[in-house]
Amino acid sequence: MKKLVMLTALTFVGVWSSAQIRTPQPSPAATVMQTIGVTDITVKYSRPAMKGREIFGKLVPYGQFWRTGANQATAIEFSTDIMLEGQNVPAGKYFLYSIPGADSWSVIINKSAATAPEEYKQADDVARVTVKAASAPVTESFMIGFSNITDSTGTLDIMWDKVKVSPKLSVSTTKMVTSSIDKVAEASANNMNAGASYLLTKGIDLQKALSMVNQAVAYKETFRNLWTKAQILGKLGNFAEAAPLAKKALEIGQSSNDTAFPFFKDAIEKGAAEFVSKIPVPAVMPALKKKK
Repeated sequence: MKKLVMLTALTFVGVWSSAQIRTPQPSPAATVMQTIGVTDITVKYSRPAMKGREIFGKLVPYGQFWRTGANQATAIEFSTDIMLEGQNVPAGKYFLYSIPGADSWSVIINKSAATAPEEYKQADDVARVTVKAASAPVTESFMIGFSNITDSTGTLDIMWDKVKVSPKLSVSTTKMVTSSIDKVAEASANNMNAGASYLLTKGIDLQKALSMVNQAVAYKETFRNLWTKAQILGKLGNFAEAAPLAKKALEIGQSSNDTAFPFFKDAIEKGAAEFVSKIPVPAVMPALKKKK
């Protein structure tokens, strides 16, 4: 009987310990994400409420480190490099802190988690900017958000009580997009040349191979795609166009820093000479005899 009672008690304790009762938090968690151009910015923080308390200068003292929220340190993540009030912040995961003042705040991006002044390490600051504190309608629950969004700029809004602080954000959207376009175009050109080379090797669909390599050459002439095109033209019997292309491939290869060129050099030289030798020689018309 005692064993049964003990087993029942242990079973009850096990069920009780494994059960989780979720209760409301005084400062509930929140996540806000904003895209500026092609940059994603995510902030994870907690939202304390005023509850009739005087906030800045009292609950949150002036001139002291503040976790800029409650509970755990406020986390902020940037998917690309950004500028915070003109200061560069590399892409990555950080923590958002501040030092409130009556007229202006220090807004800080830091690499280490801290929830109290004694834990904060200024040496781990990635950026620290001074931002004017503005009057705003009352915000009962602390809030972080974004506003004034364009494809390359925005503001990070920190709001509580009657105060709003909005450091400016900017990203090099145009530069990033054009760089992506260049990478995709280059990859596409390389893929087109690779496809044309495959068809050439198999000796099939040479007109399609020519069309593909023309797209690669149109993006950027390299010794590789010029040599591919020269070989395709040679297979099609167009030696008059193949010969100068092979010669140009040699010239570009010799002036490039491509370490693969020496492995192609002999083949290109032989190919160029062969194309020249196969160019048809125009027939010489016999001279007409003058009538007496």
